[in-house]
Amino acid sequence: MRDGVVLIDKGEGMTSFDVVGKIRRLYGTKQVGHTGTLDPMATGLLTVLVGRAVKASEYLTEHDKTYIATLKLGITTDTEDISGRILTECYDIPDPEKVKKTCESFVGNIKQIPPMYSALKRDGKKLCDLAREGIEIEREARDITVYSLACRETDKKDEYTLEVACSKGTYIRTLCADIGKALGCGGVMAALRRTSVGEFSIENAVTLTELESMTESEREALLLDTESLFFEHKKVVLPDFFARLCNSGCEIYLKKLGIDLPVGEKVRLYDKDGFFSLGEVREFDNGQAVKPIKKFRIE
Repeated sequence: MRDGVVLIDKGEGMTSFDVVGKIRRLYGTKQVGHTGTLDPMATGLLTVLVGRAVKASEYLTEHDKTYIATLKLGITTDTEDISGRILTECYDIPDPEKVKKTCESFVGNIKQIPPMYSALKRDGKKLCDLAREGIEIEREARDITVYSLACRETDKKDEYTLEVACSKGTYIRTLCADIGKALGCGGVMAALRRTSVGEFSIENAVTLTELESMTESEREALLLDTESLFFEHKKVVLPDFFARLCNSGCEIYLKKLGIDLPVGEKVRLYDKDGFFSLGEVREFDNGQAVKPIKKFRIE
């Protein structure tokens, strides 16, 4: 089975690790990982890496994401979603105009305090494990960006559909809780569906049931090339001589390639056979050069 990326439409009730386990069995390899956890109650796009594509996971934290969420007003919970223990209840629900205006105020660069019920770690221990022990610790607010937030009414006066486009590290549960707090009535996330990660869309994803019903060749045909993970980086095609040097781990000076790129920029490196490595522009004694930092092809 070749390496690559498979887009999964995760169902409700499954953990991201459950999905990884099934993909390992279906693709016959232990080398499987994902690029962004979805809570069991959440559905939607999970980008799963198969084979040597797993090596890319450390570089895939920057992708923006989009979600469709249900905001339920009038309650707060310890988990900031509908599954948690109810802490407060309020029956004075603001009118739709106020709700929509409040949602609009969260668009832009904002600060967000990560929830206790999260996979973030403190001193090697997950915050969610500490929360289950009844321990709450102080968390620093983090910078996030909400690019757009469309708020739509539903047939229930205390529920709204939110369509959110946001930066990495954004917790939609916390966004719902913060909106509820700003409205003075409290709020939680009642449902969540991730619809895109970077350039990957839920429209191109398959469910695990669909994947299980396929033949081995059909499943292999679904795998996207590993290079698709780095769509945002420039493509650099190396002549044969420089490609051989690069494949050996040598840096290639930009002046010899006739290109100009800033230090720190990552690029997709290609030889005559296609994509083989992620590279990065670095400063060396003799000038700026591109250095292979993660190879995805076995020579």
